[in-house]
Amino acid sequence: MATTNQTFLGTGWSFPPTFRRETATVDMLANEADVQSSIQIIISTLNGERVMLPNFGCNLQPYVFDVMVAPTIAMVQKIVNDALVYNEPRIIVESVTAVPDQNNGVLNIDVQYTIITTNTRYNYVYPFYINEATNIST
Repeated sequence: MATTNQTFLGTGWSFPPTFRRETATVDMLANEADVQSSIQIIISTLNGERVMLPNFGCNLQPYVFDVMVAPTIAMVQKIVNDALVYNEPRIIVESVTAVPDQNNGVLNIDVQYTIITTNTRYNYVYPFYINEATNIST
C-alpha cells in the first residue's frame, strides 16, 4: 500500500489491474514501485497500441525474430532509451544496454536510471524474447 511520506513520486494502479471485491478497491503501487511498473509498461507497449496516446510505448515487435547483431542491438537500445526519455519524466535514463543470451533466446535489456526527486539510482532488466516459444525436437 502507498505510504504518505513519498507520494510525490506518484501512485497508480498495479498492472494488470487487480480489483478487490471485499473492499471495493483497486491494488495500487506507489513511489519507486510505481516508477518501475511504468518502465515495464512503456517497454512492453507498442506505439499506437493506446488510441489516445499514439506515441506512447516502445516499438520493439519488429525485432522479435531478428538476428541479434550489433546494429540491431544498438537500435533496440536507442528505441528503449528514447521511449523512456519521452514517456517517463520522473527519471533520468543513465544507460540502456542489451545483452543477448543465445542459449535462452532472450535479449536482456538493462536500464540504469535515476529517480529525479530522490536522486536514487536503480536498474531494471527487461527480458525481450527473440526466439519462438516452441521447442522443436529432432
